[in-house]
Amino acid sequence: MQFEVVNEHMATPYGEFRLIASYAEDTREPIFALVHGSCDSVPIVRIHSQCLTGDVFSSLRCDCGLQLARALELIGSSEFGILIYQMQEGRGIGLMNKLRAYELQDQGLDTVDANLELGFLADYRTYEICAAVLKYLRVTQVRLLSNNPEKIQGLESNGIGVLERIPLHFVPSSESERYIRTKQERLGHLFGL
Repeated sequence: MQFEVVNEHMATPYGEFRLIASYAEDTREPIFALVHGSCDSVPIVRIHSQCLTGDVFSSLRCDCGLQLARALELIGSSEFGILIYQMQEGRGIGLMNKLRAYELQDQGLDTVDANLELGFLADYRTYEICAAVLKYLRVTQVRLLSNNPEKIQGLESNGIGVLERIPLHFVPSSESERYIRTKQERLGHLFGL
């Protein structure tokens, strides 16, 4: 894996971060890490998969934008934290296919069945490159901001210990309630619904 460290500090509403950009040699798929603070403690870590509609356009259909903002807030106020931003839009099916899945959801399918109808698995995301970024940062244990047990397994199977899972819960809106229930009931995400 290739890494390019950007030495400029990036000021955000959530605090000062250092941006690290890298890519997987086989796919040249980029991945980004925003690092806040020093490496003297076990960091709070969020692995966040790209969601253009939620992260950029603030779609109420999902909770992605809310999770990203809350994670940056928690990381920015921590002693040491890392946000890893994966370019795996739509659980790895890409933006155009995610939008096709949205059309099927509008016709009554849930997010899992829409992916299956399009010939995809429910989730293609992997976490090897995320673990490699953490190892590059000399991190071997994390406190993970996540509702997704697959992320815990993905990190642990790649040599990163998850000491704690910190949930990211929000009261579902009428637009996101079905999506969040599907994540809980069909994908095993951990919510207090």
